[in-house]
Amino acid sequence: MDAVEVGGLRFRLDLTKPLYEQVLQQIRYAVARGEITLGTKIPSVRELAQQLRINPNTVMRAYQELERDGLVETRRGQGTFITSSAETVEQVKKVLAAEAVQSFVDSLKALGIDRKTAQMLVEEAEWE
Repeated sequence: MDAVEVGGLRFRLDLTKPLYEQVLQQIRYAVARGEITLGTKIPSVRELAQQLRINPNTVMRAYQELERDGLVETRRGQGTFITSSAETVEQVKKVLAAEAVQSFVDSLKALGIDRKTAQMLVEEAEWE
């Protein structure tokens, strides 16, 4: 599926993977990268579902998870907004980074690479 922009958020969905998880992760990463300003209103469940051509329940489930994370807050009659707490965003960023590192470590272990070699590979990697 091509990238779709909705209310300042950019989505690229893979129909072979769970849609709710993709919506959830793409919003989490956009907030963590600072692509969405704190306190910004995000599209309604109905609007996002229509634009992405997915079931509103899928979007609702992702929004509920984001609310449990503290990344969004729903204001009755006004809509759903990204948190205004930079501290919350920083905590989520650390969790996402820890998950990425663990996935990387698991992949290296599966290849039979030890810690020392992995550290050397990380040091040699380009960060630019």
